Amino acid sequence: MGDSVPVPVPVLEGEEKLIAAAHQIVKALQNKKDFLTHDARKILADLGSQLMSSITKLDTIQESNSKSLEEQLNILQNKVMSWEELEDHQSVTTVIWNCGKQYVDDYLTSVDELQKFTQQLESNNFGVDDLILSRAHQVVRTAMNRLQEEFKHLLVQNKQPFQPEHMSFRSNEDDDTSIASFGDDSLEDVVQRDSMSRRSDEYISVLELVHPDVIPDLRCIANLMFNSNYSRDCSQAFINVRRDALDDFLFILEADKLCIDDVVKMEWNSLNSKIRRWIRCMNIFVRVYLASEKWLSDQIFGELDHSVSSECFVESSEGSILHLLKFAEAVVIGSHQPEKLIRILDMYEVLSDLMPDIDAMFSDDAGLCVRTQCQDILRSLAGCARTTFLEFEHAVASSVSANPFRGGGIHHLTRYVMNYMKTITDYSKILNELLKGDEEEEDSPQDMTPDREEEEDNRNGSSCYISPLAQYFRSFTSILECNLDDKSKLYKDESLGHLFLMNNIHYMAEKVKNSHDLRTILGDDWIRKHNWRFQQHAMNYERATWSSILSLLREEGLHNPGSNSISRTLLKERLQCFYAAFDEVYKSQTGWLIQDSQLRDDLRISTSLKVIQAYRTFVGRHNNHISDKHIKYSPDDMENFLLDLFEGSPRSLHGSSHRGK
Repeated sequence: MGDSVPVPVPVLEGEEKLIAAAHQIVKALQNKKDFLTHDARKILADLGSQLMSSITKLDTIQESNSKSLEEQLNILQNKVMSWEELEDHQSVTTVIWNCGKQYVDDYLTSVDELQKFTQQLESNNFGVDDLILSRAHQVVRTAMNRLQEEFKHLLVQNKQPFQPEHMSFRSNEDDDTSIASFGDDSLEDVVQRDSMSRRSDEYISVLELVHPDVIPDLRCIANLMFNSNYSRDCSQAFINVRRDALDDFLFILEADKLCIDDVVKMEWNSLNSKIRRWIRCMNIFVRVYLASEKWLSDQIFGELDHSVSSECFVESSEGSILHLLKFAEAVVIGSHQPEKLIRILDMYEVLSDLMPDIDAMFSDDAGLCVRTQCQDILRSLAGCARTTFLEFEHAVASSVSANPFRGGGIHHLTRYVMNYMKTITDYSKILNELLKGDEEEEDSPQDMTPDREEEEDNRNGSSCYISPLAQYFRSFTSILECNLDDKSKLYKDESLGHLFLMNNIHYMAEKVKNSHDLRTILGDDWIRKHNWRFQQHAMNYERATWSSILSLLREEGLHNPGSNSISRTLLKERLQCFYAAFDEVYKSQTGWLIQDSQLRDDLRISTSLKVIQAYRTFVGRHNNHISDKHIKYSPDDMENFLLDLFEGSPRSLHGSSHRGK
């Protein structure tokens, strides 16, 4: 390493003490001259001289050793302090690792020799004085401070760029259609779930967060500092740098630092976006970034005790992951609107999927806080999901309308409930686990509708297993039907009330029939039962609308008193009443709405068969008793008029000319 230095001669501490003790004994005996013979006195004198010579030699060795140690320390100190003096002279910070490999190797070699030299001094085998040891400790401290700064410099300057947009976790925030707020009139039929939460197998391998070329140097510095009892300085340097890097990464992912109060007060659209971003952040942060961070820590501190790498990793990453968990905690604390369920289930699913990774990375005692916090948040999300799910049932039951729904069409509540159910079928497995046990609780008497009583009896008497989710879905649909029944009573026109129920129950049945998951959960019997129900309401509509009108086309009451002849006057009045009633139906029911084209056509055909057949028969039978001028519409005209019904646009027949020949 340069100039050679004399090797000090070790002086055993026991030997030095023994010579000193013997010399004291000789002096004591020489003071007792009267009791010693001449020969004995001569022997003691010679022994005393030899002991004095040995003591003199010891002093000489110690003085020589001190000079040798001091010379060696001076050489090492000069090599270490030369970089500090260079900085003082240039008034700028000098980084050894920027000066070339030879300078780095020389410095590391010098510090290694200094560390070993100091350890030898501390063993006190050279009879070294405290001044030299104190100087050695000061030089070591200077070297460790230098290495700590070089260590941080290497970590910072060799940080690899990290671009999450190039990873497989791509955000599709703009493409997602989430569940709207409860009762939103603009809710579309198609409600999609966010598939990001289930991309657990779509993540790239561990990344190199620091350039691999400097890993050996970082490992060498760490080993030197730990061997010099500066472990905490090295660990803290790593922790501080990597903690800042983690914060920068969260900033890149746009993981906002929000307080709990901000999240609780956030409007749903904003919160929905934040939750989706959180899901993406958690996937990337744990599966990619934390895994890479753990790998980096193991690479640098892997040659030391296992707990060192683990503790450095935990201390550097703990704050960041707890920050992400704090957001989940705030979501749980907030209100339990039904529209939040999907996102809460997404959060639960993501965290549940990530728990094996988290447990593995934070497996030691140092990571207990993180593991415990994750488990607590997971339980809180599960409880929040259950509460929100049950709140949906209450929201459906308590949805009250003051006015009838325009045109008797499909109520937005019906759309919302069925689309909500369809969407959460994708979470059937999770929900069945979370709801397990809830189905054993008895419904209160005031909440038990006749349909629900029937279903409860079926469940109690059937050996076929019905999942918790299926039981709740049956309850939802029963509550919805009761709510719709109440809304139908708001119509002054009984026919429109039946049309309203027909529309909505048909929509429910079709939604279940066309969804594999809903059909599996509710079953074909449920579909058959509701098909029958909407058909009953269709028949009730026809009866309420047309029975009284078609009764005008009957034979009863058309004969002259006391005669079998037809009264032309009564016949004319009947036709006039029929046309007036038909015109009124046309005027009102063209404004009614059946959105399903097949259902609309079916009801038109069914109505047309009854009305046109009755009208054609009546007109044909009495063709000889009434002139053409009293026949306002031909059967073909009326058939065409019936095709205008249920389009949702009111029309009038006033001013229409009667059929002429």
